[in-house]
Amino acid sequence: MKGISMLPFSVLYALSTFLYVMLYQLIGYRKKVVRQNIERSFPARTRQEHRQIEKQFYKNLCDVIVETLKMVSISPEELQKRVHFKGHERADAYLAQGQQVIGMGAHLANWEIMSAAGNLKFAYPIDGVYKPLSSSFFEAFMVFLRSRFGIKLVPMKDTLRHMIRHKNQPRLFTMLADQVPPYGHIQFWTTFLHQDTAFYVSGDRLRESFGYPVFFVAMKHLRRGYFEIEFVELFGPGQDKEVDQKNPVTHAFARQLEQWIEANPADYLWSHKRWKHKKPADQVNPAS
Repeated sequence: MKGISMLPFSVLYALSTFLYVMLYQLIGYRKKVVRQNIERSFPARTRQEHRQIEKQFYKNLCDVIVETLKMVSISPEELQKRVHFKGHERADAYLAQGQQVIGMGAHLANWEIMSAAGNLKFAYPIDGVYKPLSSSFFEAFMVFLRSRFGIKLVPMKDTLRHMIRHKNQPRLFTMLADQVPPYGHIQFWTTFLHQDTAFYVSGDRLRESFGYPVFFVAMKHLRRGYFEIEFVELFGPGQDKEVDQKNPVTHAFARQLEQWIEANPADYLWSHKRWKHKKPADQVNPAS
């Protein structure tokens, strides 16, 4: 993997194009899942538009594979040249005041690059919540990859304990908040991309416990191999006390993510079985 990662981007993207032909045109990797997700998420768009999103998604997915391999050997300088930040000044200001900041991200563009680039951008430690993998090889590989630039990885089950331990230290605490919660642990349903969708409520639980400011952190392609990461403030310190709504952080995150996907549809991870759970009949979605 290290040998492959040292190849120039031009060669890696040629490999990505080959993978696209294999995965999309020959094997049809999860094509049924991808197609169904896209068609249900954009009912007002035409079949041609659905197929355009589908094809670009597979191209992006293959790019994610080779770009993730490149992360094994890429230099900090090269990585910084490829990622532009927007709207991060407010998060920087909170950190400079000695506060922790919660960043809620999603599977947009290349989330592996997002974590590493963020650690190079901020002058404060970054903690990343993650779910350990069942494969010992890939677990070791991903831990190496994600911590290579200094990110502290926190297993999901240790989140609260970790935040209590570092309560008075300025840190950026990040999580991919668009993952599917286990069916028996779902506490929040909302209409998301025209479908009943379950979300984790970790952002609300941490907000209630610590009162930290919360940001939606999104990523999109500027062009192949170049990205923009934008910080959108959802709640400032103590702001949610004025909100008369259950799970306001998760609700605000879902709305921001929905808008982002509508504007950048091919950048989302459509191969994920995001809607595998059905909402019980007695559950009511919060107002949009």
